[in-house]
Amino acid sequence: MDTFSTKSLALQAQKKLLSKMASKTMVNVFIDDTSSEILDELYRATKEYTRNRKEAQKIIKNLVKIVMKLGVLYRNGQFSAEELLLMERFRKKVHTLAMTAVSFHQIDFTFDRRVMSSVLTECRDLLHQAVNTHLTAKSHSRINHVFNHFADYEFLSALYGPAEPYRSHLKRICEGVNKMLEEGNI
Repeated sequence: MDTFSTKSLALQAQKKLLSKMASKTMVNVFIDDTSSEILDELYRATKEYTRNRKEAQKIIKNLVKIVMKLGVLYRNGQFSAEELLLMERFRKKVHTLAMTAVSFHQIDFTFDRRVMSSVLTECRDLLHQAVNTHLTAKSHSRINHVFNHFADYEFLSALYGPAEPYRSHLKRICEGVNKMLEEGNI
């Protein structure tokens, strides 16, 4: 039996094309201004922390690729009912993460890196479960790369610490996240 499918081929082509187009210009086509500003601040904070421009670019590029691939899979109805439930749990966990991140920023002396790291790790694990059969091992390693970086205790401590420029980056990240929460986009 021939297992050729044009729908499957088109989906693979979309995912491959998106993986090649994760540049700043293309991000602006697919991602709104607020999300783009948050990504820019995450890049700046990551670049400051790692002291490595290429590594910071790679982390944000991987994040963009993940988001775009999730969009392609969702829009093309590729998720089973069970995977859709996992994606809904993931969405709710990301909402909790956003609320927690903003709360930790707004209320002095409440930041707990273990809580933030734990929620990020839970998000990563839910995402792996939901996309397990849809993405390649390379895409799964991108998920790990992104979430492991942002869940790192030392990175979180630097980001939420009192020192500049992290404080300014966090302020702008949380302003953007708060705006997205108010608009119902997270």
